[in-house]
Amino acid sequence: MLEIGLNPVLLNLGPLVLGWHGIFAVLGVGLAVYLVGRWAPGYGIPSEVVYSTAVWAIIGGILGAKLAHVIDDWRFYINNPLLALAVWRGGIAIWGGVLGGFLGGYLYCRSNKIPWRRLADITAPAMLLAQAVGRIGDIINGEHFAEPTSLPWGFIYTHPSTQALYQNSGFSPFIPTHPAVLYELIWNLLAFVLVWWILRNRLRPEGMLFAAYLALYAFGRFFVSFFREDRDWIGDLNEAQVISLLVLLIVVPLLGLRARIQGSKFKSSKSDTTGTKT
Repeated sequence: MLEIGLNPVLLNLGPLVLGWHGIFAVLGVGLAVYLVGRWAPGYGIPSEVVYSTAVWAIIGGILGAKLAHVIDDWRFYINNPLLALAVWRGGIAIWGGVLGGFLGGYLYCRSNKIPWRRLADITAPAMLLAQAVGRIGDIINGEHFAEPTSLPWGFIYTHPSTQALYQNSGFSPFIPTHPAVLYELIWNLLAFVLVWWILRNRLRPEGMLFAAYLALYAFGRFFVSFFREDRDWIGDLNEAQVISLLVLLIVVPLLGLRARIQGSKFKSSKSDTTGTKT
């Protein structure tokens, strides 16, 4: 078993609480912006465009992540509505961040005539790396409760603050649990390798690589969530799983349709070339 004894809180100044989750989330976002800024000029998009788009994507991501968390824990926020606005106090949902960030970036690109599909494709592998980095903070914090396990890689959190967090939530802090966020981190890295390979080989048409990223992440998150102890939404499925299924229901048929259209165009082009006489 792996024992983690780090204090999840680095700085506590009244309403401002700085923990490992926040630090690694910022590092992940910063890494994504840096990488996209480096890659984009090779695809005809200036770095300055990336940075200006990133501002609105980050704003949308923060608002979306908080909104998704508030919806998931609506019983608490009905009685504490002002805390729903306190983004600095934590409480975020990654699917809200991903979709809210996409919406913010999309609206900015459309209003400024930026090729948003191409930029989204370039962003896809960076997003997976950013999510992997962000999960390091979650691992240290131990804030995502998971199923007990007897496997040798189970996590036990020994710091009093983390133990108190478990006890206040009705979980035993001394029972080894699945490192569910580590499973997600590994899946993010595997998906990154695949998405990066596709980017280098230029999946067509534009926008489909970002769709593939959404599908890959949704697939992995759906199954990883079975190891977590989250609120049930529909049957035994939690919020992240419901959103993952909705994303898959939209994105997978879209990818299939685009593949068929692209295949038809390729066959048509090949037929025209073969039938041309010289």
